[in-house]
Amino acid sequence: MVNDPYGEADRSTGGRLEIVNDKVVNKPLYIEDYNYPLPDERIAKYPLEERDHSKLLVYRPACGGPEEKGRVTEDVFYNVGNYIAADSLLIYNNTRVIQARLEFHKPTGARIEVFCLEPLKPRDYQLSLSSLTGCTWKCMVGNAKKWHEEALTLKAGRFTLRANKEAQSGNTYAVRFEWDDPDVSFAEILDAAGELPIPPYLNRKTEESDLRTYQTVYSRIKGSVAAPTAGLHFTEQVLADLHRRGIETDELTLHVGAGTFLPVKTADANEHTMHTEIIAVPKATIEHIIAKLGKIVAVGTTSMRTLESLYFIGCRLRRTDVAEYRTIETIHIDQFEPYMEEQPGDRPDTREALQAIVHYLNATGQETLHAETQIMIKPGYVFHVVDQLITNFHQPKSTLLLLVSAFVGGDWKTIYNYALNHAFRFLSYGDSSILSRPNNQ
Repeated sequence: MVNDPYGEADRSTGGRLEIVNDKVVNKPLYIEDYNYPLPDERIAKYPLEERDHSKLLVYRPACGGPEEKGRVTEDVFYNVGNYIAADSLLIYNNTRVIQARLEFHKPTGARIEVFCLEPLKPRDYQLSLSSLTGCTWKCMVGNAKKWHEEALTLKAGRFTLRANKEAQSGNTYAVRFEWDDPDVSFAEILDAAGELPIPPYLNRKTEESDLRTYQTVYSRIKGSVAAPTAGLHFTEQVLADLHRRGIETDELTLHVGAGTFLPVKTADANEHTMHTEIIAVPKATIEHIIAKLGKIVAVGTTSMRTLESLYFIGCRLRRTDVAEYRTIETIHIDQFEPYMEEQPGDRPDTREALQAIVHYLNATGQETLHAETQIMIKPGYVFHVVDQLITNFHQPKSTLLLLVSAFVGGDWKTIYNYALNHAFRFLSYGDSSILSRPNNQ
């Protein structure tokens, strides 16, 4: 049994900001302070037969001083409604995982794996996936040194898919896909010829069962290369129970990229480059959030990143003249934007920021906000939208663990120590938790 896997107390300053020569800088955020031992046998290689029978860790923050630890109990996930206040709004990510991994073979026998990460031309996910003529995607390429200038071909059913490598950027490539059947969309091609990309840490091949179990029951908008795994525990019965309790639900879209699995390799986590992900939030959802502020429950870190990004999008739009609205091409939230803008006292409250987005959408005749977020939620972050978080147990030294630590006021060790000592299953197919943030955040 694991008792205290962490050793010495944190050295980390929590990545807080300080003023040096009139410049705002980040103090070091030592990633080693967010390490813990995770034996391979604690990583769930397969989900439970019944999704909602996973264990549920329940975390309530301390009511006393900052040195007091929070309270942890456990239950079963189908009882999650017991820990959410009536009249709350639970928001989940409706993205659907695509079969993004394509395997080509050259005449020489060389195997080339092309992993589609995100669309480049057309940039919009739905336009690209519905294309009948061709599209270009940002891809990772396995065995790239064997792929020179020639086109790769893949025969699947009645069509032949061709892939041409156009440009390289770091360890990714722009790959142009074309096919010979004008009645088939790129989404249908991926369904027929691609493989569902399960997480690399499962150390196994994708199986037929993953096509069902590695999708949430509410997934519907294709685009992710990884599942928003906190949602894998929900069933129609759980959702119905929430509604019976007076807990409302709504949805948004963040297409999860492969960057979610990238480890932090720098000693100072502030030097880690966060991945960018594309988000879409309907105006009606934003209005729903405004009406329910103070009772917002995020299902997963993807929903959390989207919801918290909304605040900074609103801050930016409040500083933008209405006459300039139609000149905006892409709204992008940088990873350190929450830490480098005005001092907190100069920022609008959450309601004002979200209303600025609604005003922008009304003025431009849009029903959905489309944006990109690179936001890095780390210790020292001030939360603006989310009050409770449902999430799985994340890898050591990961940006997702930094997010959890930020949300619980640095008390992540209490949570993970309990999970390690009480046979919780970890990572994508593992167990779940519901976390409440301290009132003073």
